[in-house]
Amino acid sequence: MMNDTIAGNLSNILNYEKTGKSEIEIRFNSKLFRLILEIMNEKGYVGKYKIIENNIGNKLIIDLIGKINNCGSIKPRFPVKVSEYTKFEKRFLPAHNFGILIVSTNKGLMTHDKAKELKLGGKLIAFVY
Repeated sequence: MMNDTIAGNLSNILNYEKTGKSEIEIRFNSKLFRLILEIMNEKGYVGKYKIIENNIGNKLIIDLIGKINNCGSIKPRFPVKVSEYTKFEKRFLPAHNFGILIVSTNKGLMTHDKAKELKLGGKLIAFVY
């Protein structure tokens, strides 16, 4: 049993990317992780993914396209204001406008760029670049 499914799954994705695999099967997932995966798909970090339903639970099969340099969960989940996004970009991303921070806001999960555009604060969930 996994304590933090988001951190474990992002770590597995990164390991499979580094070894050059073309797809990964994830058994332990949640609705939040699927939303993170949707954002990663929209931004071009992962390819298509399929949800396979069975009696035990849903599993995901994700196509990896070799675009991820690093990804991970942000612990603790820092609360962030609109004026503080630059500070966390410097902390978690290697360069300006390179990569994304995934933020949970009251309007749903989104990237930090979209949250800045909508002037929304929230909690930091993950980073990808």
